[in-house]
Order: sequence, then structure tokens, then C-alpha cells
Amino acid sequence: MTSGHRIETVGQIGSTNAELLRRLASGEAAEEGTWLVADRQSEGRGRLGREWSDGAGNFMGSTLVYLRSSDPAPQTLALVAGVAVYEAISKFLGRAQGLLLKWPNDVLLDGAKLAGILLERAGDAVVIGIGVNLAYAPDLADRVAAAIASHGLSVDRDDFAEELTRRMAAELSSWRKSGLGETISRWTIRGPHIGAPLRYVGVTDTIEDGTFAGIDQDGALMMRLANGTVRVIHAGEVSLIGEEGA
Repeated sequence: MTSGHRIETVGQIGSTNAELLRRLASGEAAEEGTWLVADRQSEGRGRLGREWSDGAGNFMGSTLVYLRSSDPAPQTLALVAGVAVYEAISKFLGRAQGLLLKWPNDVLLDGAKLAGILLERAGDAVVIGIGVNLAYAPDLADRVAAAIASHGLSVDRDDFAEELTRRMAAELSSWRKSGLGETISRWTIRGPHIGAPLRYVGVTDTIEDGTFAGIDQDGALMMRLANGTVRVIHAGEVSLIGEEGA
């Protein structure tokens, strides 16, 4: 597929991720770099089956990446997207001290969820869904949410979409040309500090506490336990202890 950066906007849709997955399944032409952005979503979702509010004025959109044999591991696109979203937000919010990446797919503002990322794979394609609370912070069952508007800033959704498109293209290019190590480095300086207290909830609801020990060469999170051993986490839910709603 050739590369492009076309932004298609729709008034209302079930889910931008689901629509791009449908297009892929039906064989409709969709170039890498295509973005589908919705004014409203009726079936938006996040990781682990969570619902994601369709608050009017927020950014809700998805894009496509076609995997190449030379690409780093597909799951590390979550780190690519995280850095891109962080940088796009920073363009409008400034270098807010409280802006932080949380592994594997969130951006926090003062400990509350400001943005989320959802990756879904279909063959050699990965659909990356992104939601950013520009105007409205939804009520989430398991955590506190934040919005840029609550900081007294009005961000136009289309202006944000343009900025995010540019940032995503740049981070994707770096991931491919400079390698995963560069992406991990860029993520790490925007993420929690080494030693930050963490809580891990596994897929079987086991709970462990530890401290952040970095991101490994596969993009997995490393958590140092009280006995000094390091657990490598590929899946499950990790929260920062002290984070609002953790």
C-alpha cells in the first residue's frame, strides 16, 4: 500500500476501529496513513472491552498501519501511538508537568485519563484507535478522566486531528528507520520515572505491587518486585499507585 495522510470525517458511526476493520475484511482499498474521524461514536470501546464515551468535541479516530517484514513487533505500535498522542496534546496544552504516558495505552493528565489507544490486528494490518478528551471528560466506572477544556483551553477537533496525523507519521517513520530502541527511548522520557510504584492486575485477577523498571526490548513493561526480581509484563492491567482511580 502507498502512504498517505487523508483524514475522512463522519458525523456518527458505531466505531471508527470497527469500520476500518470492516473495510479491510471486505477488501475495500484503504491506504496506510488514512484516518477515519467521527463526531460521535455510539459503540466506542477501549482495551479489555471497556466502553469509551462519545463526548461531542472530543477526538475519536482510527488509522491503519500495514506491517512490513522489517518492522519491529506489531504490539509496539502502542508505544509509537502513545508518543504521537502525547506530542500532539503537548502542542496545545504546552509541556504540562502533569502529562504522563502510562503503559501500554493511556495518556494521563494529573493522574487522570486524558487519552486512550486501542490496537486491533487484521492480517498484515493494524488498526490504531485513539480517543482524546479535548472538550469533555466522560464518567468512567474504574478511573477518573480528564479533559483539556478543564484547563481552560479550547482545542478544535480538526486542528488536533491534523496535528496528530503529522505526529503519528513522524513517529511511525522513526519506528521503522531508527528501530524500536529509539521509540522506547522516546516513550520512556514521557513515561513514569524508574522506581515509580505500580500495581499489576493479571488476566486471572492476581494482584502484585512493585516499581517501574523500564520497558524491555520487546516493548513489555518491567516491574521490580519487593524481593528484587523483575517481572516482565506483556498483558494485563498496570496502574500507577497513587494515580486517581487506581
